[in-house]
Parts: sequence; C-alpha cells; structure tokens
Amino acid sequence: MRLKDKVALITGANSGIGRAIAMRFAKEGAHVAINYLGGIGHEQQVADLVASLPTKGIGVAGDVSKRADMESAVAKVASEFGRLDIVVSNAGIEINKPFLDVSDDEWNKVLNVNLNGSFIVTQAAGRQMVKQGDGGKIVFISSVHEDIPFVGYSAYCASKGGIRMFMRNIAMELAEHKINCNNIAPGAIATPINQKVLDDPVAKKNAISEIPWGRFGRPEEVASVAVFLAGSESEYVTGSTYYVDGGLTQQVTKY
Repeated sequence: MRLKDKVALITGANSGIGRAIAMRFAKEGAHVAINYLGGIGHEQQVADLVASLPTKGIGVAGDVSKRADMESAVAKVASEFGRLDIVVSNAGIEINKPFLDVSDDEWNKVLNVNLNGSFIVTQAAGRQMVKQGDGGKIVFISSVHEDIPFVGYSAYCASKGGIRMFMRNIAMELAEHKINCNNIAPGAIATPINQKVLDDPVAKKNAISEIPWGRFGRPEEVASVAVFLAGSESEYVTGSTYYVDGGLTQQVTKY
C-alpha cells in the first residue's frame, strides 16, 4: 500500500474527482477526512461513503472559503488521527456567463471558493504539517484552464491560473519544511460538473473532437496521479503541474 497509515484531508470529496481520490487513497491505506459543504443534503451521501472505505474515515462539513470552517476541519483531523500528512485542495465551482454580464457577486463567489479556498485550507494544513515537523504533501486540483482560455468562464480561468502561480510560490516557501506542493490539471473528466455536456450528444461530440485521446477522462485516472503526488515516490517532485487531459492542452491545429 502506497499510503499506509497516512492521514489525508480532501476538500469537496463527496462527489466527482474528490470522491475518486478519497476512495483510491483509502485503498492505498490512508485514513481519509472527507470535506463537504454542509447544510445542503450531503450528510447521508458522505456517511455512506465513509462507511464504504476500507480504512478509517470521517466526514468534515465546512465551506472552504471560510477560514473558521477550514481551521476547524484541520483541527478535527489532527484530533481524530493525531496528525495530517496530505491535503488535497479539490473543492471548486464554475459559472458560465459572458464576461460583460458577470456580476461582482458571481466573480467573487468563484474566486472565493476556488482560489481563496485553496489558500485558506492549505495554509491551515501547512501550519499543522510544520508543527508536526516531518513534512507533508499538498495537492491542488487545478484545471487545464490554468493555461487554456475557456470562453464564458473568465472567473473560473482566473481562479485556476491563480492556483498555478500560488502553488509554484508556496512550493518554494515550504520546501525547507519538506512539504511538496503540486497541481493536477484535469481536462474533460466525466463528473457531475460536466453532466450537461455528457448528456448532450452534439456537445459531447464537439468536446471529444478537441481531445487527441478521443474520450472524456475518468475521475479514477485523476486519482491515480494524486496517489503518486501524495506518496513517497514523489519526494523530489514539487512546484509542478501534471496534466490529465488526453492531450487537450497541446491544442493541435488542423489545416
């Protein structure tokens, strides 16, 4: 087992990529804290997921954009398991709207969850890891849109581009504490956030036409890279982005 007895906190882990990472980490021997947004009916879903894990798991409700929630989440994990070794900053949202029509509230909502939330949870986790004194792993779930423009999603792209530079910067600052910081940038992955496209044959065909590998990715394929970045095999890897996109970022031009 590649993560035996490690302790991981994963934000937004009740569905999609976060859920796949939680399940894979547990299969690799990690104890998993599943963060989710409380008060909107996810409690039973999370309880069922925790019960299905082969290792010890807990559900941790909290809004990643609120410091009190994330500091409480980290404290709960440390209290329950005695330590925190890995944090995966996965929670994210998007709003599809033409740039000229985006409101301040919509812009701020996306940035607060995606970028500010990443700052808050990784700072709280990083402080815990430094206090422990034996390193740690920080993994961000970014997006190919930290590099590729996405018309109608200006706030989302800005947040993911910000995560890229934020990750690179803290990788330098936390290196002395032996805390590795890396991004995973998924492309088109078959998750609930893409369900509208998946259910529309024309939209799905158009999306796939841009992917050299010829299909949507699976959440489990992102989780496989997360295991590598969370484990001992990536001890000398920090400040990098790993694309899981079937070649989408290459943007091949066909004349």
